[in-house]
Amino acid sequence: MLKVAVLVSGGGTNLQAIMDAIDNGTITNTEIKVVISNNAGAYALERAKNKGIDAVCVSPKDYENREIFNDALLAKIDEYGVDLIVLAGFLVKIPEKLVEKYERRIINIHPSLIPSFCGVGYYGLKVHEAALERGVKVTGATVHYVDAGMDTGPIILQKAVYVEEGDTPEILQRRVMEQAEWQILPQAINMIANM
Repeated sequence: MLKVAVLVSGGGTNLQAIMDAIDNGTITNTEIKVVISNNAGAYALERAKNKGIDAVCVSPKDYENREIFNDALLAKIDEYGVDLIVLAGFLVKIPEKLVEKYERRIINIHPSLIPSFCGVGYYGLKVHEAALERGVKVTGATVHYVDAGMDTGPIILQKAVYVEEGDTPEILQRRVMEQAEWQILPQAINMIANM
């Protein structure tokens, strides 16, 4: 049984996609042990509680400095003895010591076809704004392993999504979530769980 920690900062739509995929058998041999957010008001924590999953807030705001926060985050994850960490819209830079300890055991979903529109500053709507500004005809999402860089780890899965006439960043974001993110993130977890 693959034991998973899901780290999320906001509403938790990718978390919901993972929970739904476990419930409907798209993801097998997997259990979410804990959902951790850096934001006490994140709706993702409610989603987890509603499923009987431990929901924890570890916020940099609650610690004197980033180093102490990093240690607290690592300690909280270690507490659950997880095999895989899933970053599902977690807007905090992952501490180097976490990346080292969980090498090739942290995956991230990014709302573009890496290497396009990724790296520092590219998150949330900013990715879709940049894609529209550049005039690309195809965008999508990428699941990749997390390494010491920003969106630079080995790619696991990608799925393309067409940009349509009249798209706003919000419309494009929703289409990328529905047609790519919510499909390939569960698929990647299932692949890892059944390797």
